[in-house]
Amino acid sequence: MAFQNYKLFNLKQVHFVGMQNFVDAFRDHQFLAALKNSAYWVFFSLILQFLLGFILALFLNKKFWGRGVYQAFIFYPWALSGFLIGLIWKWLFNSQIGVINDLLLRLGIIEDRIGFLSDPKWAMSSVIVANVWYGIAFFTIMLLAALQSIPSELYEAASIDGANGYRKLLYVTIPYIMPTIIATTLLRVIWIFNDPTLIYGMTNGGPGGATHILSSLMLNKIIYDGDYGAASAVGVIMIVMLFLYTLFYLMVTKSEKVGDF
Repeated sequence: MAFQNYKLFNLKQVHFVGMQNFVDAFRDHQFLAALKNSAYWVFFSLILQFLLGFILALFLNKKFWGRGVYQAFIFYPWALSGFLIGLIWKWLFNSQIGVINDLLLRLGIIEDRIGFLSDPKWAMSSVIVANVWYGIAFFTIMLLAALQSIPSELYEAASIDGANGYRKLLYVTIPYIMPTIIATTLLRVIWIFNDPTLIYGMTNGGPGGATHILSSLMLNKIIYDGDYGAASAVGVIMIVMLFLYTLFYLMVTKSEKVGDF
C-alpha cells in the first residue's frame, strides 16, 4: 500500500504511485515535526526509565522489611495498558482539577494553573513524564533479575582486593549484567518508538500535533484521513529506521550474548 494511492474514501482511484507517498511524507511539516518529537520521545524516555529503573533495582536487590510491598508498587504500572496510563495522567495533568497543578500551587512553585496538555510548551514534556513512570517498571524487573543472578563470590573477591561500593558497581555489577542492559535497552527503544497508546490516551497527538510521534501520526492518517497509502509509507519508514538502528546498536555494543538474560 505504501506505493499506491489508496484512500478509503475514494477506492475507485486506487493506483500505483511509486515513491510519491514517501516524497509527500518528507515534504509534510506534520511528518517532520513527528520525526523530531519521536527523537525526543525515545531519547528522554529511555534515559530516564533506565537510570531510575537501575537505581530502584539496586535498592530492591537489598534485603529489608517490606521489600515485597515495594516491589508490588513499582511493578504495578507494567500491568496496565498504555492507553489506561495515558487516561490516568491526563487527569493528573488536568489544568482545572488535576492533582499536579494543585500540589504545585500549594507548594508555591507556581502562581497560576498550567495547561500541561493544552500548551505546546509543556505537552511533550508531560507525555514523556508519564511514559517514564510507565517504563521504569520494565527496567526494574529485568535488571533486578540480572542483579540477583550475580554470584556473591565475585563481591567477596572484590572486597578482598580492597574494592569499595563504587568500584564493585563499576567493575563487577555493570560488566556482569551488561548483556541484559544491552538487550533491554534495545527492546525498549523499539517499543517506545512504536507505541502510540499512551499519547493517544493523554493528548491524541495534540495540541496542534505538538505531541505526535510517527506511530500516532500513522494512526491518524488511517483513522481520520482514511489514507492507507500515506500511513503505510510512514510505517515503512519506521521499519527502515528501526532496522538501521538495531544494526548500528549491535555493531557499537559488539554484543555476542544479547539474548542472554
